[in-house]
Amino acid sequence: MKPHIATRTVHAGEARPRPSGAVTTPIAQCSTYAFESTSEIQSFVEKKAARDPDLRYEYGRYGNPTIAVAERRIADLEQGEAALLFASGMSALTTALLSLLDAGDHLIVASSTYRQTRNFVIDHIARWRIDATFVADASLDEVETAIEPRTRAILFETPTNPFMRVLAIDRLASIAKERGILTLIDSTLATPINLRPLDLGVDLVIHSATKYLGGHNDLLGGAVVGRRTLLRDIEKARGVLGGVPSPFDAYLLIRGLKTLALRVERQNRTGLRIAERLLAEPAVEVVHYPGLAGHPDDETARRLLSGFGGVVSLEVRGTSADASRVIDALRIPHIGPTFGGVESIAQQQALFISPDEAERRRYGIPDTLIRYAAGIEDPDDLIADLTRALAQVGGDGGPEDSQ
Repeated sequence: MKPHIATRTVHAGEARPRPSGAVTTPIAQCSTYAFESTSEIQSFVEKKAARDPDLRYEYGRYGNPTIAVAERRIADLEQGEAALLFASGMSALTTALLSLLDAGDHLIVASSTYRQTRNFVIDHIARWRIDATFVADASLDEVETAIEPRTRAILFETPTNPFMRVLAIDRLASIAKERGILTLIDSTLATPINLRPLDLGVDLVIHSATKYLGGHNDLLGGAVVGRRTLLRDIEKARGVLGGVPSPFDAYLLIRGLKTLALRVERQNRTGLRIAERLLAEPAVEVVHYPGLAGHPDDETARRLLSGFGGVVSLEVRGTSADASRVIDALRIPHIGPTFGGVESIAQQQALFISPDEAERRRYGIPDTLIRYAAGIEDPDDLIADLTRALAQVGGDGGPEDSQ
């Protein structure tokens, strides 16, 4: 019987025994690997040309023992044949797209995809004469309408950031396969604990390992997971473009993955409790959370997701200044631009995009929107802190409000 996912987060991808009997995977802090003889080099080159999966290490840009353990664990958790680790989530995504798309190809992208992904699609791949069409986040009708004979790939996030839209990715995968189109899903917000897109027919899963997979706000990393045949060209491009992680970051990622199931299960429960509590707050106009009845994709979310995550987005009644007062009144969360760690982090997301209001509107993020990413603190403490901060809206801002 295959172990449950919580067991695999701790043990998958690691061989036994390990060097010196170590329980944890050692850091192979090495960039260069020596050969015993020229005949060993010749054998290595022949195996490399034959794509031998048991190839030994040669140079740090092409592989590392610590990185390989992290890759095997992520592949196991996503139920993929293999995974490739990168220096960041953006490195993973951009290398994948550059490897899979050719001049003249057409790409379909979700309209509210991560803004740097959007910038890459708009500002960079157009230089290679690759066209892109942006469609509504959860609209399969718009996807089908956007498909052209030269459409090569469809790129989506599920859930999306910050509105937490959930795409029916099983149906998307079916539509794409009928037409020979590749599907790529950024599943960073879902994690393998809440969603496994490959099981639903998606071709490639992308993660920013910086977020939930690492879980401690202390590393940068990205991953692409899928079939080995699809990953070959991406791996080759990674070796050329150089977007490899450090062995130390891979070690931190292995450590973080061991508690992934525990952390995400806690954050799922906390996120749902916060979202339900916010519905009763007079200072809150809208709550974006897929676990709530009335969310545009609540039925799809309940069908596909095993948990709804720790990220809750809320729109404060009033102005941008009101949202800022709420952020500044929070005492437990840090103010910052990321999510997925053990520490709660909140942000008035529009302010991170641009100081220019017109530029912020272009991304469709209201100035009054707060993205609240719950950590693993006690949920009662987080809720009490958040409700106290929301009381600042309409308050007089006096000493009692600022305590």
